[in-house]
Amino acid sequence: MIANKKYIDPDIQSRYEFFDYGHALEILHESFADEWHEIQEALRNLKLTLDDISKAGGNESPIPKKFDDVLYPYGWREIRISGDLIVKKYPRQTAQRRGRFSGQPFEVETIEGYIDGHNIDFLKNRVAFDLEWNSKDQTFDRDLLAMRTYFDCGLIDVGVIVTRSEELNEIFRELGIITKYGASTTWMGKLLYRLDSRRNGGCPILAVGIGKECVDRYD
Repeated sequence: MIANKKYIDPDIQSRYEFFDYGHALEILHESFADEWHEIQEALRNLKLTLDDISKAGGNESPIPKKFDDVLYPYGWREIRISGDLIVKKYPRQTAQRRGRFSGQPFEVETIEGYIDGHNIDFLKNRVAFDLEWNSKDQTFDRDLLAMRTYFDCGLIDVGVIVTRSEELNEIFRELGIITKYGASTTWMGKLLYRLDSRRNGGCPILAVGIGKECVDRYD
């Protein structure tokens, strides 16, 4: 669903596309005003050079650091969670009284590592933020699973995912690097169909697409 731009600062509206799932934007604006201001500040300060987008993706890309430089001073941090599941079994008090259970379990079982390996690029308060510039598109499945897990565990209330807008392909073709940014990499089209099929579970998600106005073609 295209986001209601009344919650977005005017100066960044033309540089990005916004898609709102589960009233994520309203939650950010009303309940997490400071965090939403800081995210918009990171978007406002994003300037991509032709050299930036010509470099390799993954850990070699300079683009994630541009978000680090803005968000880390505000206290955002990369987070990984793990957790064990403790299962308690309570017996019925007597054979004659159904629905009445003992206050003490007769058996306790721990399933270690029930939740494990869920990373989020940035977390502050109850807002999660992930950036996907040019990874395999299956990375979105990992991100959405992590966010819905954090949400189901009561650790976050909303998530934000930033990725490439399709309109950047125009610049990639001009530079002759369109093959590096293939259809099976992380871009908005690959994210939206996952959100439309509710792979985020109940977690509200704001999807943000980096547009061509973020690129300085004259650097």
